[in-house]
Amino acid sequence: MSKDKGEKKDPKKKAAKSLIEKRADKKAKQEAKKKSG
Repeated sequence: MSKDKGEKKDPKKKAAKSLIEKRADKKAKQEAKKKSG
């Protein structure tokens, strides 16, 4: 719970987290493309 409150207080951390997740998602999609292709 305390961690959740901290994220709400710090929008920068939340933005960085989503950016990392977007990058990971992009990488995963590229890997899937390589395997299918």
